[in-house]
Amino acid sequence: MSNNAKVWLVTGGSRGIGQAIVERALAGGDRVAVLTRNPQKAKLEADGDKLVNLAADVCDEVQLRDAVEQVIAKWGRLDVVVNNAGLHRGGKASRLDLDDWDAVLQTNLSGALKVIRAADPHLNQGASIVNIGAVVGFRGFPGDAAYASSKAGLAGLTRALSIEFAERGIRVNLVIPGLVLTDMTSGLSEKALNSMRSMIPLGRLGEAAEIADAVHLVAAATYMTGAFIPVDGGLMSTFGLPG
Repeated sequence: MSNNAKVWLVTGGSRGIGQAIVERALAGGDRVAVLTRNPQKAKLEADGDKLVNLAADVCDEVQLRDAVEQVIAKWGRLDVVVNNAGLHRGGKASRLDLDDWDAVLQTNLSGALKVIRAADPHLNQGASIVNIGAVVGFRGFPGDAAYASSKAGLAGLTRALSIEFAERGIRVNLVIPGLVLTDMTSGLSEKALNSMRSMIPLGRLGEAAEIADAVHLVAAATYMTGAFIPVDGGLMSTFGLPG
């Protein structure tokens, strides 16, 4: 492996934005371990050299530790951790099933912390953690209490850990995708999509590859930590980030 090649760990990397992040890292000459609950369903085929698909649920600390150990055994290091795994279950607060609430928080927020804890012993100075947020974590949408809460929590976790890890030279940042057509958003009606599109200053939806490009840049930005980076066509500019 080239001395300049980095080793990435990407959760939820088997499809959508996660898959695009994996493809971007591979295109840059890096190695990637994809963590997914169903490796056999991964769209990118593992080659045993630059790409491996590992079975792990982000809610299961034992599985996560085992997966990280496999990465270290194979490539001897871990440079970039991307928390992209996400679960969306909607419903207004009065009707939201509390099991759905718990599942979303466990996956999107607690899962991210568990991944970081599993990776922590193997992260050295210069390592980067990139969490994938969501516009809804900063701007309320009715019926999205669980997902919004999990992503708002992830923003808080990013800020706290950016300070906690800074003394070790490890950076923690949050990339905030706008509306991107993925499996998670494919169920939206055309009317809903048009309504959302009308709120985006650039007037179009995003591409997964555009989010991946931003993640790649953030992972390599050596003087950036605790930052929130919207990649949303200007949507958040219409209401701003919290101070």
